[in-house]
Amino acid sequence: MSHLSFTHRAILSASPILRRPSSPSPAAPLLPPRPPSYASVSFRILNPPPDSRRRSSFAPSGLPVSATGDLARDAGAAAAVLAGAYGLVFSFDSLTQRNLIQQSLSRKLVHILSGLLYMVSWPIFSTSTNARYFALLVPLVNCTRLLVHGLSLVSDEGLIKSMTRHGNPEELLRGPLYYVFALILCAFVFWRESPVGMIALSMMCGGGGVADIMGRKFGSKKIPYNQSKSWAGSISMFLFGFLVSVGMLYYYSALGYFQLDWTSTLQRVALVSLVATVVESLPISEASIDVVKSEDGIYEEGRSISGLMVSGAEWS
Repeated sequence: MSHLSFTHRAILSASPILRRPSSPSPAAPLLPPRPPSYASVSFRILNPPPDSRRRSSFAPSGLPVSATGDLARDAGAAAAVLAGAYGLVFSFDSLTQRNLIQQSLSRKLVHILSGLLYMVSWPIFSTSTNARYFALLVPLVNCTRLLVHGLSLVSDEGLIKSMTRHGNPEELLRGPLYYVFALILCAFVFWRESPVGMIALSMMCGGGGVADIMGRKFGSKKIPYNQSKSWAGSISMFLFGFLVSVGMLYYYSALGYFQLDWTSTLQRVALVSLVATVVESLPISEASIDVVKSEDGIYEEGRSISGLMVSGAEWS
């Protein structure tokens, strides 16, 4: 804030300046007008801004100030998302150990929520080009963890119990690892600029995850050409995959990352959901993925959506 002060004498001396001469003398030489002799003005800065003492475009580290701010923001966002991911797994693991929720349901809820919450967290990262690499740290840490425990280099009974079906560490190297690879691929290739990655992850997490839960609950009627999959699971995959995809696209559209023609978008998302559901209902996954029988007699299998493996998407 600036303070402008005048003295009484300054006001009086300024009054002649405001009077215009009636007409210049004909004999006066053509000289440029003399600038008015305004009274002296004194300024006093009140409450200077914090950056007025040192206004520089570079931080002490040599990086631009904006880049330094983005770096700190992205590092903090990555740490927060990673902490949230571990907190999510820990919470459901505690519920499982207290027998408040079945292990299969706990694993499936973690499968649904971890990918969707990771995708929802992308806007908290900065707009710099390096933001996606900080976001990739979260699935990369989980990828390293799965490799270490899947290869039995380190033992973690809680992790193995919460993320595998039969307590075999090698199971971590199949479905859960494919799931993390899908997160890495979509974040690295598509990030926030393309709806393609968002639809793929929405179908993988929302469609495939809910399909397993509904298939277990209401999956008594099987698909004629594939007895390991049910109508309830396939219908749930289509509906929830479509709804989650549209919800995620609306979320990013409302934040201004892209603008969509919703009439065309709804049609295309519905078509993608239908194609993905039909492909996943085909009896082709048995050739590449082992189909095992659980203790309760329900067949379980891994499933892929448009080339992305769905971790732990068991269909009855």
